[in-house]
Amino acid sequence: MEVIVKIGQFLLSLSILVVLHELGHFTFAKLFKTRVEKFYMFFDPGFSLFKFKKGETEYGIGWLPLGGYVKISGMIDESMDKEQMKLPPEPYEFRSKPAWQRLLIMVGGVLVNFVLAFVIYVAVLYTWGEQYLPAENVKYGVVCDSLAESIGLQDGDKIVALDNQKVKKFNDIVPDILLNSPKSIQFIRNNEQLSVDIPSSFVPALLEKSSKGFSLSPVFDIRYPYSAVSIGKVLKESPASEAGILKGDKIVSIDSVGFSYYDQFQTFLQSKKSQSILVQLNRDGKSEQVQLTVGDDGKIGFYPQIESGLFEYETLEYTFVESIPAGFNKGIDKLGSYLKQFKLIFSSETKAYKSIGGFITIGNIFPGVWNWEAFWNLTAFLSIILAIMNILPIPALDGGHVMFLMYEIITGRKPGDKFMEYAQITGMVLLFGLLIFANGNDVVKWISNMK
Repeated sequence: MEVIVKIGQFLLSLSILVVLHELGHFTFAKLFKTRVEKFYMFFDPGFSLFKFKKGETEYGIGWLPLGGYVKISGMIDESMDKEQMKLPPEPYEFRSKPAWQRLLIMVGGVLVNFVLAFVIYVAVLYTWGEQYLPAENVKYGVVCDSLAESIGLQDGDKIVALDNQKVKKFNDIVPDILLNSPKSIQFIRNNEQLSVDIPSSFVPALLEKSSKGFSLSPVFDIRYPYSAVSIGKVLKESPASEAGILKGDKIVSIDSVGFSYYDQFQTFLQSKKSQSILVQLNRDGKSEQVQLTVGDDGKIGFYPQIESGLFEYETLEYTFVESIPAGFNKGIDKLGSYLKQFKLIFSSETKAYKSIGGFITIGNIFPGVWNWEAFWNLTAFLSIILAIMNILPIPALDGGHVMFLMYEIITGRKPGDKFMEYAQITGMVLLFGLLIFANGNDVVKWISNMK
């Protein structure tokens, strides 16, 4: 069910973005009296799932969900309609329009994506506000993975600053380390403030670790007191299910060993892989005992349920007027963040290209339960990504057409149709190569995680 919800959110988000992006091209084309022959959501090689014609334009839904397109008369695009280009240009064709009009037609989709992102952020902040966990309120400290431990951090450390600049939001710590390259982390351990240096090898190691999954490795998570954790959902055919453990039960001890923090319980289970253990339970105030065998993965098969109200969150609320500049600023921050991520891909030190993902990676960023606030936040961010990717100066993308139009405006010379045809083919080969590489990475990760 969780996978279905993720796929549903991804397809809905993609559909909204594709339709509005193409609507940007369509609107400017119509504004300049340029004929639009097709307006399609998704691609339709061979056949379409649905179509109808209104006026001079055919509207439809293709079967290949790799984007969408508008087919504009007199333009060499992904349809590669070369026959039309052999005929004399007509007044309603793209090639007959002034360069500045063609430029606006080509950037129309990107402009819509940027505007859409800002509008969504404004609406989200006005509707839900903004909630976050201040780093200073993570009162039990963090749980460190091996990478965090390798630079000197320990479970229970309370991170307070990066490069002696106070950390405001806990969830921003790892992205800040990745994108802003701080040199040190300040933290509190046993009521003493200490500092560790972040080596140059940390970010490449973080990206290497993240490349094995479908999201950025957390490095350190929130530490929860064991007393605040109970049994949530019990997985079917799991050791916990077969032993009769129920939702709401609390595990008091294992083999008479108690725990102060949930991560200690997890570590203890890892040391008991494939071994029989005696579990002491508290069920509705009564003591119960069950015997079970820990799985080969060091787990017994349940999701933890964390007591609510354990940490004090901050919530910022906005009036409609306040939400406009706040939404704009959030959009600018997200744009800057993505550009920094994009820059990492071309760094030989980080090898971030290994983390490039395709549809599985993108779909996996959506939550496993339907959440409209998360959906719209992610849709806004994907709209920024779509805008940036489309404006890249690669033939077959909007940015490729813009590049050639800028050349024409500056030099006064228009690239030949044959040149544009070859450029379009080259761009499509590059894009399909990138598509295969990104989704190939996803398949490799999926196979690796299945082992």
